[in-house]
Amino acid sequence: MKNFIKNVFANIIAILILGMVIFGFFTLILFASAASEKQTPDVQKNSVLILNFKTSILEAYTESEESFLDFGKEKDLLLIDILDAIKKAETDEKIKGISIEVDDLSAGPTQVDNIRAALEDFKKTGKFVYAYGNNMSQKAYYLASVADKIYINPVGMIELKGLSTEVTFFKDFADKYGIGVDVIRHGKFKAAVEPFIRNDISPENKEQLSTLLNDIWGNMSSKIQKSRKIDALSFKTSVDSLYGFLPNLIVKNKLADQLVQKTEYDNLLKKILKTEEDKDLKKISITKYINTLENNDETENQIAVLYAAGEIFNGNDYSNIHSEKYVKYIKELKDDKNVKAVVLRVNSPGGSGNASDEILFELQQLKKKKPVIVSFGDYAASGGYYISMAADKIYSEPNTLTGSIGVFGMVANFKDLANKNGIRSDIVSTNANSQIYSPLSGPANATIPVLTKSVELTYKRFVYFVTQNRKKSFEQIDAIGGGRVWSGTRAKQLGLVDELGSLQQAITYAAEKAKIKEYNVGNYPKKMDKFEQFFKSSNEEDIAARVMSKKIGKENFEILQKLSDPKLSNGVQMALPYQIKIK
Repeated sequence: MKNFIKNVFANIIAILILGMVIFGFFTLILFASAASEKQTPDVQKNSVLILNFKTSILEAYTESEESFLDFGKEKDLLLIDILDAIKKAETDEKIKGISIEVDDLSAGPTQVDNIRAALEDFKKTGKFVYAYGNNMSQKAYYLASVADKIYINPVGMIELKGLSTEVTFFKDFADKYGIGVDVIRHGKFKAAVEPFIRNDISPENKEQLSTLLNDIWGNMSSKIQKSRKIDALSFKTSVDSLYGFLPNLIVKNKLADQLVQKTEYDNLLKKILKTEEDKDLKKISITKYINTLENNDETENQIAVLYAAGEIFNGNDYSNIHSEKYVKYIKELKDDKNVKAVVLRVNSPGGSGNASDEILFELQQLKKKKPVIVSFGDYAASGGYYISMAADKIYSEPNTLTGSIGVFGMVANFKDLANKNGIRSDIVSTNANSQIYSPLSGPANATIPVLTKSVELTYKRFVYFVTQNRKKSFEQIDAIGGGRVWSGTRAKQLGLVDELGSLQQAITYAAEKAKIKEYNVGNYPKKMDKFEQFFKSSNEEDIAARVMSKKIGKENFEILQKLSDPKLSNGVQMALPYQIKIK
């Protein structure tokens, strides 16, 4: 017995010691990681700034999937940091030029536009911008086209093909496995629910997607043509004939300037910098250069940029846009005396109608005390557009997907699936509709009529706030609403936004509105510290989601999430069509 007790105590002590060792190990990693982030890289004289985006470009820290487990990996980059770095390089005497060296680019169309515009400004200083690629994606080429010269590997290619989008449909899948879906929507263009009720794109949705793609492609292609000095007909021929995929036709058709190996390209940069052949090319990556930027977020006279990035939900989570969290952010900015104006940067396809309404109300209260300027990113649609109705002024990027003024409700059930597999249910209740919804029995008799009324009331409320902000009648907004998605260019023509412009332009106007000349920019929400990341990354669901996403691929994982998302049956939704992924 004594030996047994001794063994038990010995095991307990061993477990405790092991736990302490593991905790100490991870603590050291956290401190080491934090210390490495604080180190300021040395920028050598006569250097080239390398744009080699190896990770995702994000609007806000809330979009990051980084964790303490990612120690040693390349960090995700914020768009605002990239723009600030390029701006700093304009006057940095140590930086002689910029080299774009990226084959693929994980960024949205408006983000690329912003970086491209920053490079246009950089070129005005007289410093060079060159680009090199092996197998350039279309998005990467669009960015590279701003360069003075483009160089491609002799066996490389340019993925120049135009734009497309593919919509995935689940109706047959639902029918096959006995999944019932009841849908209520307002607006013939409200395509968010189409994947669950059709097997193909409706004529209305096809119309809006075609208009949207042509608007965005028109903006992109015109800029490429101008930068590369290619006439419209020749460029269209190159795109339609996929000349970018054939190295022997790339230079011939002015898509690039020369076919060279990477070493030859580096030697070319050496010549420009007057660096001896036997010396290494002095260069610094955009990631390291960003670490040289000064942080002045805590000073007086601040313009706060509040990022609303991701889907809109109820709740208090850090990621995406959770109403409880955002209400807190907005109230803090309202009470902060140093914050003179707020720029709401919206990059959201929408989500919960209830959560969107909560956020809009708090932004309206903020507007009573300080200027609220809105800047649109890749998406500002449905709920994302709704929360923007508190704005004094709205700036949209030309390629923003916006509008989608419409709402829907959806109730899924598994009654047929359960019955086919021998599962039955019965209900005992006190009132006619006590069991308003059951996944095994479906909706009660009154559920669909009530949800229909709720959808209509929410739509009227949506349109009302739009009429107040845009100074238009209900009929005018309803005519361009109905869930239809527009490009930023088209939205400006329709009066849904005030100006076509970048985040920086919105910040500049916010300062003018607040009547301040000297100011600093503060970004909100703040980045989680390493210890917060540690506890978040330790969450069982987060770990499982990360593993599953890597196993089956990000796009397949997103489809799985949509099929199993309980939020779809949770109230009226203000959301963009699911699968508008432009390729």
